[in-house]
Amino acid sequence: MNLETLCKELRIGGVHSYIQEYYPDRPDIEEIFISALQAEQEKRKVNRQMRALRQAGFPTMKRFEDLVGENLPEDGKHAVPGLRNLGFISERRNVILIGNAGTGKTHLAISTGVLACEAGYRVLFRTAAGLINEMIEARHENRLTLYLRQFKKIDLLILDELGYVSFDLAAAELLFQLLATRYETMSTIITSNLSFSEWVKVFHDPALTGAILDRITQNAIILNMNGKSYRREKKA
Repeated sequence: MNLETLCKELRIGGVHSYIQEYYPDRPDIEEIFISALQAEQEKRKVNRQMRALRQAGFPTMKRFEDLVGENLPEDGKHAVPGLRNLGFISERRNVILIGNAGTGKTHLAISTGVLACEAGYRVLFRTAAGLINEMIEARHENRLTLYLRQFKKIDLLILDELGYVSFDLAAAELLFQLLATRYETMSTIITSNLSFSEWVKVFHDPALTGAILDRITQNAIILNMNGKSYRREKKA
């Protein structure tokens, strides 16, 4: 990468102008500046990644390298390459992982989120119960509109453990409102222990359940994660 390009990327165009004016015939000086600015560029990249990982709110750090592939259900095994290349984010597709407890759903979701943070995407991780509580609190404080607006800036929302905790119809409507703001514009990863036919147990109202499913499943990547407990196999 030449000095001019580096200065533009780092938004310090004056440095390039200075070198061109005072050291026009000193390639050695230019090379020193290139090395120094490349180091600064790398430092900024690492800082952005670390900041993105903190802001994402992951409960723990998990990576694809930590997965034991043969312990995953078949859909999980086959999905790993597609999740790792993050193409679904640029395509604005959702990913829905459905299956019994312990089969690697959350591990896959967090690993994808960590990789997305490092690639420069804005990511947010929340459990379904935690997200509902935040929305209820925001509504009580008359800042729900402002709260929902922030999700328009989130490239990838990870909604974990949908179905583990039930909530009332008012809370379900809040979740619908949030998912509707992301419809066909940004990606969401959802993990759930319930099949789609059982989601009415969570959302209570069949019409609302159908509306949510219509939006989140359109063009989505749906993974059947039913199988033996990944955690038990990993410990064995």
